[in-house]
Amino acid sequence: MTQQFAERATDLAPTGARNAGLSDLFSILEDQNRRKLDVIAPAAALRFREGNVHVEGIESLITEDGVTDVDGIYRPTAVADEGISDKLRIPLAYLRRMRTENVPLLDENVNAWLREAPERKFMLRAFRGENGPGMPPAEGVARALLSDSYKLMDNFDMLLAALDGVTQSGHPTRVTGCDLTDRRMYVRIESEAVAIQAPRLLRGYRSPFDGRSGDELPVISAGFVISNSEVGSGAYTITPRAVVQVCRNGLTQSKDVMRAVHLGGKQDEGVVSWSNETERKTLELIKSKTADAVRTFLSREYVEAKVREMEDAAGKELAEPTKTIEHVTKTLSIGNEAKDKILAHFVRGGQMTAGGVMQAVTSTAQTLTDADQAAALEALAVPALTAAAAHG
Repeated sequence: MTQQFAERATDLAPTGARNAGLSDLFSILEDQNRRKLDVIAPAAALRFREGNVHVEGIESLITEDGVTDVDGIYRPTAVADEGISDKLRIPLAYLRRMRTENVPLLDENVNAWLREAPERKFMLRAFRGENGPGMPPAEGVARALLSDSYKLMDNFDMLLAALDGVTQSGHPTRVTGCDLTDRRMYVRIESEAVAIQAPRLLRGYRSPFDGRSGDELPVISAGFVISNSEVGSGAYTITPRAVVQVCRNGLTQSKDVMRAVHLGGKQDEGVVSWSNETERKTLELIKSKTADAVRTFLSREYVEAKVREMEDAAGKELAEPTKTIEHVTKTLSIGNEAKDKILAHFVRGGQMTAGGVMQAVTSTAQTLTDADQAAALEALAVPALTAAAAHG
């Protein structure tokens, strides 16, 4: 029931994407920007009815494009429910149970806590509903309930600034895939120039997808992932990522990530509208940080050093691979369904070493339809290598 409710809310919003092209991602983000509504609202202006967020008493925004009505009904996504849980200190498991089993009780709980501090302010991020001319406003989507000091760093603007930074770095690159979820945007970028020979790392490995041999194509390319969240699910990040050419497995180096957090000053009540100067400074900083990160992450010296770090651990032979994978997945809190897939990929990969466990984690990540889960699993590949080598 909870999942169905979340899906109904998501249906009202522009669609997400998995392994999309850059032009498709731009189209979706442009559509989202057209429907976005961000408002600073006191608790007194928010009420829950039938499990939906009702906004009441917020002044409309008048611009040269017309009048933007804020008051209305917004269906929460699962991400918004998490924000409501966090801000009102309602245990998430309990909130989800009420959402599933007793929506009137959910309304009563949320409204009681909103009444406790009527002047407390939140940022509500939403998508406006759309109806035809002369019709009443349609229900919108409540995307997130955040602190009123949350700094807007939207996907479209951040992506443009980041791509400008990539161009500024002077390094030839290409976008190899894009994901967009209710939580985050992911854009994978690969170098066209930096390719490292890694025969030790790929010795005996074969692609679980088509059987190609790592011995015949022992090449790893440099790359990175640009990621951002508009709804409080993490900072803007650039994470270095090496790509195994024989199978397209991605090896992200999370410990070297570059971040820019969404923290700003308190904002006045009403529709959020950043000044051009504030926005310009934020995007110039992102552009500069991106260019610096690209120069570092796409240098041959950086990639060679990371490959060498992995090679020694990767060559460790596993006496009991099944037990090792059991240990690794338990240590890294990887669920049973993913564990079974990792074991299957490990067997197909044919590399009976700690490196084979790392490759099985990353190839499994490629098969997941949930982009957030895929990114989280890929980020565990190098820790999985370390854990497998230590366990033996």
